[in-house]
Amino acid sequence: MKLSTRGRYGTRLMLELGKNFGKGPLSVSQISKNQNIPVKYLEQLIIPLKKADLITSVRGPKGGHMLSKPPRQIDVWEILMLLESKMTFVDCVSEEDACEHTHDCPVRPIWGKAFISMQKYFQETTLEDILNDNV
Repeated sequence: MKLSTRGRYGTRLMLELGKNFGKGPLSVSQISKNQNIPVKYLEQLIIPLKKADLITSVRGPKGGHMLSKPPRQIDVWEILMLLESKMTFVDCVSEEDACEHTHDCPVRPIWGKAFISMQKYFQETTLEDILNDNV
């Protein structure tokens, strides 16, 4: 499985906000500068994260964006599920009709178990864990 730019940049955006948690909002230009992510891309990523109530925004000259809850309450899986269009190793794990061999494939259970392991790891890894280098 390969994460898209949306997933990678979105996680970096959330980590940047996590570093600043409790210190007020960060502007998109500051996040862009710190993370080397284009402003236009950040603006697109903020929309679904805001709709999911992971980010709040403040308008005005000292405005910007900040996490809606502490970094320890946001796991990586939550971020990736919002930003990735597809989170699976192979289509047959999530779509039974993706392949004519789905029902008798000896490898499909292996893909499923690997996916569950990856999902569990991302669910157990919070922004705080990454920020504190506890991964």
